[in-house]
Amino acid sequence: MTPIKKPSSKDKSFTTKESPIGIFDSGIGGLTVVKSVMNALPNEHIIYFGDTARVPYGIKSTDTIRQYALQITDFLLRKNVKILLIACNSVAAAAQKEIKTRCGNIPVLDVIEAGAQAAVAQSSHTGQIGVIGTLATIGSGAYDQALKKLNYEARVYSRACPLLVPLAEEGWIDNLVAIETLKTYLAEFSNIKLDSLILGCTHYPLFKESIRKVLGDDLTIIDSADSIAVMAREHLDSQNRRNDVSKGKFDCYVSDKPQRFKNLAERFLGHKLNRVKIVTLDG
Repeated sequence: MTPIKKPSSKDKSFTTKESPIGIFDSGIGGLTVVKSVMNALPNEHIIYFGDTARVPYGIKSTDTIRQYALQITDFLLRKNVKILLIACNSVAAAAQKEIKTRCGNIPVLDVIEAGAQAAVAQSSHTGQIGVIGTLATIGSGAYDQALKKLNYEARVYSRACPLLVPLAEEGWIDNLVAIETLKTYLAEFSNIKLDSLILGCTHYPLFKESIRKVLGDDLTIIDSADSIAVMAREHLDSQNRRNDVSKGKFDCYVSDKPQRFKNLAERFLGHKLNRVKIVTLDG
């Protein structure tokens, strides 16, 4: 395993259209963002980091999440990424400002801002928006703040669903255990006429169909993965930075259990991966 060193200032000073997009999350959940970005930007080189040694982030302290996030940011900056996507809601809530400072002139987008924008755009009736996420994300109030900033009249109903991440990591997304867990978590939404429900964790899109079984087919579900992919495409287009030359490729790094991650990733993405590489994080 190769330890990660901190980047020097020159590592992030120059990128081209062909430079990669960096995406990271605490585990496999961020592959929902990868899949959406692949669809929106098929020519882009994507570098993904999943911190499988330390997942889940949602039950950890803000300081710990911030430390982990900056270590991964340093790694991706050394890969000369042209834009960084924070696929982890817990990281976006805890460390967005610090990551932007560390990245300097490299643009940083996050799933909380993307999800909030999409939800407000969809909320044209009652203005009532539901949010489900990890303990860290919900406890931070980050979605409430982002939504109120966009529409101060929005009424936000939040619920932490900590068991969904380990269920997703096990692939238990539509069995009896998953359905009963969702029924318990989502019970308080059953009597609220929501305009939309934000999936405030990148693992949660895996439960979309199960959530519809619990709350009904007419509910608008906001998948931040799709929203941030659109934001990335619009940003690159506005800066004339989209890769229109080479064919898209995907490099994947994890901090532990690369073979297990590879098996899950191939099943989720629907195609074979050449190799999942393992690296150690060095503070």
